[in-house]
Amino acid sequence: MDPSSLNSPELQHFLNQEKEKAMVNEMIGKLTSTCWDKCITGTPGNKFSSSESSCLTNCAQRYMDMSLMIMKRLQQGS
Repeated sequence: MDPSSLNSPELQHFLNQEKEKAMVNEMIGKLTSTCWDKCITGTPGNKFSSSESSCLTNCAQRYMDMSLMIMKRLQQGS
């Protein structure tokens, strides 16, 4: 393999996309774990109670808002 092809714009673009996908997957995993631990206090049944459901929605929304704010700050700093 030609070493110069490792620096091709196409490869760099592909690697950046893969890095972003990995970050999104990691964020979703953390969000799921965090919100589940916070909102599901009893043994889950075959569906969430209304309080569990609204807790999960609020938790996910706050988590996403914070993540976007952090990403914007990081992008401004670089």
